Amino acid sequence: MRDLAKRPPHELTQIIQQFSGALAQRHPMPARHWATLWALRDCRTAAMGGHIDYCVECNDVQRFSYNSCRNRHCPKCGAMERELWIQARKEELLHVAYQHIVFTIPQQLNTWCRYNTVFCYDLLFTAAWQTLRTFAADPKYLGARLGATMVLHTWGQNLSLHPHVHCIVPAGGLDQRQHWKKPTRKAGFLFPVRAMSVVFKNVYLKAFLAAWALGRLKVPPHTPVGKHAIRQWREERYQQNWVVYAKAPFRTPATVVEYLGRYTHKVAISNHRIIAIDEQQVTFRYKDYRQKGQQKIMKLEGSEFLRRFCLHILPHGFRRMRHYGILSNFHKNKALYAARKDLQQKQPLKRSKAERKAELIKQYFGQHKHCPNCGAFDSILRIPFAPQRERAPPIFIQGQRK
Repeated sequence: MRDLAKRPPHELTQIIQQFSGALAQRHPMPARHWATLWALRDCRTAAMGGHIDYCVECNDVQRFSYNSCRNRHCPKCGAMERELWIQARKEELLHVAYQHIVFTIPQQLNTWCRYNTVFCYDLLFTAAWQTLRTFAADPKYLGARLGATMVLHTWGQNLSLHPHVHCIVPAGGLDQRQHWKKPTRKAGFLFPVRAMSVVFKNVYLKAFLAAWALGRLKVPPHTPVGKHAIRQWREERYQQNWVVYAKAPFRTPATVVEYLGRYTHKVAISNHRIIAIDEQQVTFRYKDYRQKGQQKIMKLEGSEFLRRFCLHILPHGFRRMRHYGILSNFHKNKALYAARKDLQQKQPLKRSKAERKAELIKQYFGQHKHCPNCGAFDSILRIPFAPQRERAPPIFIQGQRK
C-alpha cells in the first residue's frame, strides 16, 4: 500500500500543534474546521486510543498501535479506503480508451466559494456534467449516453484556493438500443475543448446569477453592489475565457486505475512535501505549472499555512467523488453489462467490500498467526485501550496494563 513508504521527517500534525494558537488569534474559523484540525492533530496518537498485540504464551508485547482519525482531510489516513475504491473501479473498467478532462472556474469566483461552499461546488459538478452530456447527445460528436467519474479538488500546489473537477470519461457511450457507440472524432479527443469551455461557462453563470438574483447566495464582503456594478461584473465573467483542459487519452485501462489512485483520495498537501518547520515558518515543495511543473520551494508563516489548509476542508457529508450517466449507481449495473456484452468483454465476478478488504489485508500485511518471539501459533491477543491524555504508550507489565 502506498502509505507504507518511508516516514516523512515532518508532519502536518506538528504544524497544527505549533501554530493553532496563532491561527485562532488571527483568523476566526468555523467549528468544523477546528474539529478537523484536532482530529488530524491526534491521529495515530494515544489521544485516539488503540490496541496492544500481546502473546499469551510468552507474555511478550509485540507492538502498540494507535487508532487513526479516518478523517478524509488527513494525509496519513485513507490508504485502505483508496485501495478499496480503486479495486471497485477496476471491476468497472471497459476495454476502451479513457479521456481526462478538467473543468476549472475562474479565480474571481473563489471568494464566493468560501461563503457559499456547497452551492458553488455542487454547481461545478452539475455544470461540468451538463457540458459533457450536451456534447455526448450531439450526433456530430457521439450521439449516445455518456458516463463520467468526477473528483473535486479545491487546491493549487501552493495551497491557494483553486476549485476544479477532474473527469475520467470513457470514449464512447450507449445508444438507444443499448449498443456501444464510438466517438466520431478521430483526433483522439472526445469533444472540442474551446466549445466545451463556452458551454461550461454559460451553464455555470446562468445558474449562479439566477441564485444571486433570488437572494439565495451569501454575498462576500467588498462585492460590487447596485445594478450597474452587478451588470459590469456579469459582463466581465461572460467575456472571460473559462478553462477546460483535456489530456491525451489513456493508453490502457490499467493506466486509468493508476491515475485514479493518485487523484481520488488526495488531500491538499502530503507530509512528504513538508521540508522544514521552524519557530515562525513552514517550508514545503510545490510544482509551478505556469513554468511546466518546475519544482519550487515556498515558505509560509505557520498560521497562514494553516489558514490556507483550512480553505480545503469540505462541509460534513459533502461528496467530492461522484459518478454520472451510465456510471452512476442507478444505471451502472445494467449499462456496464450491456457495454461489455457489445464490446465482447468478459463480465467480472462481483465481490463485496468485505472480500476486497480481506484480500488487500492479506496482500499487504499477510497473516500474522505465529508469535515472532516464541513461535507459538495463534497466540496473539489484541487488547484495546482507551484514549489517553498523555501521548506515551501505555505501561504493560507481566500481561497487565496499568
